[in-house]
Amino acid sequence: MTQVTTEPRETGTELCEQGHDLIRSVLERIGDKWSVVVICKLADTTRGFNELRRLSGPSPITQRMLSATLRRLERDGLVTRTVRNTKPPRVDYALTPRGLSLLGIVQSLARWAEDNSGGILDSRTTFDAEQS
Repeated sequence: MTQVTTEPRETGTELCEQGHDLIRSVLERIGDKWSVVVICKLADTTRGFNELRRLSGPSPITQRMLSATLRRLERDGLVTRTVRNTKPPRVDYALTPRGLSLLGIVQSLARWAEDNSGGILDSRTTFDAEQS
């Protein structure tokens, strides 16, 4: 009989303390303002480049920043890019299965930020007043 042994998984604290470069770079990507917006906007559908740009919110993303964000998300396997043979050509973006698995986490984080925004603003105000 073969016995399978598994090493215990590292705890979140151990992962943070060891400074894993890949983990840090992934968290930086997810924590990036525009990556979160793009992931959320692709939640339920495929969207074109200009549509994503229009939906980016009250402070619109620049064309250059959206291109860079989409390229990084595609590189990490979170987004697919499909070029449509139309006139004019159309490029569509969608979440991959990996991107969809991240979506719930990003939405939970956004809900947490919204639920705690009042308290965070109060804390900032208090902290800033004490520093003056």
